[in-house]
Amino acid sequence: MRATEPRIRPATAADAATVLGFIRALAAFEREPGAVEVDVATLRAQLAEPAPPFECLLCERGAEALGFALYFFAYSTWRGRRVLHLEDLFVAPAARRAGVGLALMRALAAIAVARDCARFEWSVLDWNEEALRFYRRLGAAPVPGWTVLRLSDAPLLALASAAPTERG
Repeated sequence: MRATEPRIRPATAADAATVLGFIRALAAFEREPGAVEVDVATLRAQLAEPAPPFECLLCERGAEALGFALYFFAYSTWRGRRVLHLEDLFVAPAARRAGVGLALMRALAAIAVARDCARFEWSVLDWNEEALRFYRRLGAAPVPGWTVLRLSDAPLLALASAAPTERG
């Protein structure tokens, strides 16, 4: 491989600032720039854990970070196997249309196969037509009949506060 070709590698704790930069850039792209609460210290500590809550790939050319893919594993009860869940994929605007996104998706697919995952899935904003076209070209399709739902912040706390507590 030539030194100018992009390469993909796992992110380490030393890459926390780069990962955070991509998270912030993605949040800005998704029209939620103020929503990022995580900081470098948190990401560094999590990436250093023996069993981190997520894994991350970086695509670089030399010392320049071109894109990232942050993922974790869920479990398919019906299939009895792991599911690779892609949480975030972002390619720097200057590096788009240069194969970075495709290289990251191929690397993720290889990880899913190597770890015997039942599937590889992710969510995409319905207004992000460019991403939807890209994913469809890869062979991905929306899951009919499913809608992503979420509980967070006050509604999550309200529901949790109604749960019975264990008494010892």
